[in-house]
Amino acid sequence: MSTKHQELANFIWSVADLLRGDYKQSEYGRVILPLTVLRRLDCVLEPTKDAVLARHQQLKDAGVQNMDPVLRRVAGLPFYNTSKLSFKTSFGDQDHAALNLRAYIGGFSPGAVDVLDKYGFDTQISRLAEAGLLYQVLTKFAEVDLHPDVVSNHQMGYVFEDLIRRFSEISNETAGEHFTPREVIRLMVNLLLAPDEDDLVTPGIVRKIYDPACGTGGMLSVAQEYIEEHNAHATVEVYGQELNGETYAICRSDMMLKGGDPTKIAFGNSFSQDGHEDERFDYMLANPPFGVEWKKVETFIKAEHARGFAGRFGAGLPRINDGSLLFLQHMISKMKRPDDGGSRLAIVFNGSPLFTGGAGSGESEIRRWILEKDLLEGIVALPDQLFYNTGISTYFWILTNRKDPAREGKVVLLDGRDYWTKMRKSLGDKRKMLTDEHIDDLTRAYVNALAIADDPEHPQHANVKVFKTTDFGYQRITVERPLRLRFEVTEKTVALLAEAKAVLRYAERESLLTAVKSLIGTSSATRAEFAMKLNGLGKLPAAVEKAVWEAFSVSDPEGEMQSDRKGNPLPDPDLRDNENVPLNEDIHAYLRREVLPHVSGAWIDESKTKIGYEIPFTRHFFVYNPPRPLDEIDSELMALETEIQALLGEVRR
Repeated sequence: MSTKHQELANFIWSVADLLRGDYKQSEYGRVILPLTVLRRLDCVLEPTKDAVLARHQQLKDAGVQNMDPVLRRVAGLPFYNTSKLSFKTSFGDQDHAALNLRAYIGGFSPGAVDVLDKYGFDTQISRLAEAGLLYQVLTKFAEVDLHPDVVSNHQMGYVFEDLIRRFSEISNETAGEHFTPREVIRLMVNLLLAPDEDDLVTPGIVRKIYDPACGTGGMLSVAQEYIEEHNAHATVEVYGQELNGETYAICRSDMMLKGGDPTKIAFGNSFSQDGHEDERFDYMLANPPFGVEWKKVETFIKAEHARGFAGRFGAGLPRINDGSLLFLQHMISKMKRPDDGGSRLAIVFNGSPLFTGGAGSGESEIRRWILEKDLLEGIVALPDQLFYNTGISTYFWILTNRKDPAREGKVVLLDGRDYWTKMRKSLGDKRKMLTDEHIDDLTRAYVNALAIADDPEHPQHANVKVFKTTDFGYQRITVERPLRLRFEVTEKTVALLAEAKAVLRYAERESLLTAVKSLIGTSSATRAEFAMKLNGLGKLPAAVEKAVWEAFSVSDPEGEMQSDRKGNPLPDPDLRDNENVPLNEDIHAYLRREVLPHVSGAWIDESKTKIGYEIPFTRHFFVYNPPRPLDEIDSELMALETEIQALLGEVRR
């Protein structure tokens, strides 16, 4: 931001001096941001105000009901005001400042009124009036000249973004839910758009950008700036949706102040109230909330999932307490078809979507679908303590449905966890930041990594690895071992039989227990031999007979192997095990190599084999550091012991 922009933002923020004492620091933005919007709208509408008022009166006299399209054309903007008051005249009468200000706001077009309603500004008008501050605050804002011939839309965008940043940083207890650090956004936008730089300079291009959890709109703004910096003649349309009323108002008003179309910022839940249902976008980016459950929209999402790929969530549903992968599926559904130019998207995740959920789970099935469709281009690991409301490690996922042929079936992993510098002052959980140099280095490393995917002979970066999509897949096999039993009647096995449900319900229970007690000490190595010894018990109901065999059968590694009627060995549930076998490896070859040398007679129950996908990022970049030699550790301990003894000797003196 230039010095002029900074000075203007500083002057507007100086209103906080008037609020101090009556407002907490974290509440300053509730007054400053909507009043900045009001003042800017008033200045922008001033040249056409008389024409709008005159046309409004004509339409009113003519009994026209839908005046909105006509008045927009007269104003030359997507908003207008039909009140005879202006920002300055609304508080000219100090005693009626609140009444007049409300009347002035009520004259705005519906979209602008909606923004101010979402700010909850009417509540602040009452609060300021009760504190005797309303007239003073309005007077202060009237001193700011925000006319378009003084402050352009581009400059106004910078000023408003700076105010948003200040508001978010002093409200850092909740900032992370709606505000992503600006340097993180810049890196994300670079990774999303840098591979397309040659395409972005094409004259007359039109690009549509979307964020389904847009917060205050920072990601949309930076992406728009990136494209316009590379191509001043590009047309960039930004779309977003936000669930929180106040941040929706901030984002939408930011679009209004920049001269954009605020109607493309929708309010509501992207899952259940998709504000851009029929739209498709060139670029998408999002920082959805981490680990937030989707129980409130569970019925809606499950119903859409039941429609399969006719809906957005056909690939699978993650566990109820984390909707991150739902956001990703939602964004994928907004991709343009490759024949129409395709799309690229970037999303911020924590580590959970990389590996949570075993084979066959919702998360694994979503990863499987993404990788089998070859949508995942790369994942970039970021430093921890980079965000305002969490210190955990985070990752950028970059997806595209228009990979170059040489990159098909390949995924780039870039480890950027060491690219950071310590902040002079922490903001919430944010203790680290990315410098311009870090952003440039990581962007260059990622673009070069894509070149590695194109050309295996390309020099590789130490923090970059390229994998096949199938490298992340595995077969979850069930390894069975034969059930081996010996048979015996002891006081312990009789006690087990006595507590069996079938025996407890058996009318002849006491007679049965008396009979089996007479067999205590009886044992046999084979089932056939033991069956003969049980003949004296007579014919028993099937359930009771089963209970007898279960009670008197004892697992024994040296016992008789049990088989079904077809002669196939029966599995021992207590010895059942699972193994993850790489997707490109034959499971029977794996069994022969890894299992049978240690456990003879084992086999795979192929009916239980499942395909799973996970991305163990940290495992791929783990570097083993061997422990120091024992002699070195012993010497250090002895030196410390000598030092301690010397210190104790001085104390005793």
